[in-house]
Amino acid sequence: MGFHSMLVQVTWVGVMLTTIMAAAAVAYPLALPNCSDSCGDVKIPYPFGTTEGCYRKESRDFFINCSNSYGQPQPMTGNLNVTNISIEGEMDVLMYNAIDCYNQSGTPLEINTKPRLSVPSFTVSITKNKFVAVGCDTYAYLNGILNDEPFSIGCLSKCNNAHNIVNGNCSGIGCCQIDIPEGLKKIDFAAYSFDRHKYVWSFNPCSFAFIIQRDKFNFSSAYLTSLQNNRTLPMVLDWAIGSETCEVARNKGNYICGANSNCSDHNNGSGYRCNCKQGYEGNPYLKDGCQDINECVYKDLNNCKSNQDCINEPGSYRCSCIGGYHPDGEACVADQPAPKSSLAINLTVGAGIGFIVMFVCCSWLYLIIKQRNLIKLKEKFFKQNGGLVLQYQLSRQENSTETAKIFTIEELKKATNNYDETLIIGQGGFGTVYKGLLSDNRFVAIKKSKMMDQSQIEQFINEVVVLSQINHRNVVKLLGCCLETSVPLLVYEFVPNGTLFEYIHNESKVSTLSWEICLRIATETAEALSYLHSAASTPIIHRDVKSSNILLDSSYTAKVSDFGASRLIPLDQTEVATMVQGTIGYLDPEYLHTSQLTEKSDVYSFGVVLIELLTGRKALSFDKPEVERSLVTYFLLSLKENRLFEVLGKHIAKEGNAEQLKEVAILAKKCLKLKGEDRPTMKEVATELEGLRKMEKHSWVNFDSNSDEIEHLLAETSNSSNYDVRNKSTGVYDSVKDHVILDFDNGR
Repeated sequence: MGFHSMLVQVTWVGVMLTTIMAAAAVAYPLALPNCSDSCGDVKIPYPFGTTEGCYRKESRDFFINCSNSYGQPQPMTGNLNVTNISIEGEMDVLMYNAIDCYNQSGTPLEINTKPRLSVPSFTVSITKNKFVAVGCDTYAYLNGILNDEPFSIGCLSKCNNAHNIVNGNCSGIGCCQIDIPEGLKKIDFAAYSFDRHKYVWSFNPCSFAFIIQRDKFNFSSAYLTSLQNNRTLPMVLDWAIGSETCEVARNKGNYICGANSNCSDHNNGSGYRCNCKQGYEGNPYLKDGCQDINECVYKDLNNCKSNQDCINEPGSYRCSCIGGYHPDGEACVADQPAPKSSLAINLTVGAGIGFIVMFVCCSWLYLIIKQRNLIKLKEKFFKQNGGLVLQYQLSRQENSTETAKIFTIEELKKATNNYDETLIIGQGGFGTVYKGLLSDNRFVAIKKSKMMDQSQIEQFINEVVVLSQINHRNVVKLLGCCLETSVPLLVYEFVPNGTLFEYIHNESKVSTLSWEICLRIATETAEALSYLHSAASTPIIHRDVKSSNILLDSSYTAKVSDFGASRLIPLDQTEVATMVQGTIGYLDPEYLHTSQLTEKSDVYSFGVVLIELLTGRKALSFDKPEVERSLVTYFLLSLKENRLFEVLGKHIAKEGNAEQLKEVAILAKKCLKLKGEDRPTMKEVATELEGLRKMEKHSWVNFDSNSDEIEHLLAETSNSSNYDVRNKSTGVYDSVKDHVILDFDNGR
């Protein structure tokens, strides 16, 4: 109870101190001399200002337009209303809501909006905001600039009726939400509909997308209709000075931090921020903005005793005894010789020794309790993550040399130098991958996932056991896992040469892979997927085949990786119903519409990888004209119009045998058939690719005999109503916006 009372007192002192400091801050100047420090009810601190000469001249972004267009002063930054600006580097604004509405017949209404942020240097706060899409027939994009490159991310929300919607739950049924990536700026976003809300119009005629403060949003089914009336919603922006670090800025003439202030680098983008030193308060961006706090005025700001005087000093204070008394640490004693007393000395020494012993014992006891709690926590996570089940499964395979190892958390912390950020080699929708060095000097890749569905523990354990026994030269080997953390850690063999995606789309690496190597990589990938589908003890559907999940070793041998989305298929089944999961641009359209996952879903995704290798283009390119945004659509249209060699990558067209390239293009087209039953199996694909590799260059035998068939396949429309990108009302492929947004490969 004593500790609780002390905690209450400390909290109360903190509240009082915060109140006093806030009250004192009002007296300090916020703006430059002769400049207004407010617009309506909103305080405008420098470096912001409402008139020329009152804001930081190096950036127009600090100009606040104090508009009277609504009958009262309203501060505006760019196109947004400002509700608060803090010296700590945050700006509260009202951001527009993206709306996509239809009438009962499916005709778009004119209220549709696509908001954007026109203040280029400010970033979206990652701690205060989230991106949300609301609707039962909805998907949404959030676009922006991240690390000086275009970036897109998004989510989908679907439901057939309002009965399945749970208030307060924004996990994909009527509402979905995602975190904002660090450093995102120059944003715009939009909401779209899959079927123009025809089947849900009675209770949800619109799609909505918006960025909103985390603590200002709690999903309700009423939002399916009421958000149409909320044109703006609260959002927080982060602001900083310039684009340089503190160290660089100090050596330049435009450094802005004033006297008695500190400088800190911006943690959500480039630039720096200023803050007053301890004991000072005010606007650190003004020359003499940080002014001394007089701690002696407020009793709660000093600890001087009743028989002591408080003397204020710059940034601090000191206590002085009254009238001939001197401080000796705890109290003031008379300035006269103290009577000698051996008893008093002994008591003082004994009390000091007792205090030291008590302190040591309490510290020792605290460490023991902390260690025990840590051990109990690890045991709890181990059981919660299925450790006992996994141990039993592995014990049944003692004679096998391919069983997975259960690593301890200490082993993996040591291997990654306590998860040092410099050892991060990949980040994606499922988690972060670190490079590690085990005690036996083996390099490994350690995957730290973001979340774990507790209902799928048994499935996870089964996958670990099965994947650890996969022994194929073109599949990344799973070495084991660690179950002593809240989310299990997976340990894979380390593949040093990065991803196939980098070699296809990074200009500095494109020429590294010749067509011969590209064809070998495609063949090896197909063989690995064929093995997973038909040769593994339990068939495995990868479910996220893409170029960024194909790793290359030192000799450019392909290694299929990332089985975070994979599913084990019972031997007596050919398909399984699952929640749609995968990456936009690679996702099987039949799986998307039916939720029935089959081996042919991997075949479709592999077909996209094939045309990536052929063309050197990304699966989705938002910076290209609409007809070229979807690689699948553009490639099939080019085949239909006999323009294959116009879309091939330059070095591929130059190096590859023309007939061989045609054959690979035809194979890719077969893999991309709309119906899964019309696609070949991965075994057939692997066999055909291996056959193409064995054919010597310029030595095609009896090619003329089947040239008519090839020309027919190249020109085949394959249900042209589904592939015609100009028909906006038909087909999965009618534009980029008709794809489900589940993962964005560019955001990995």
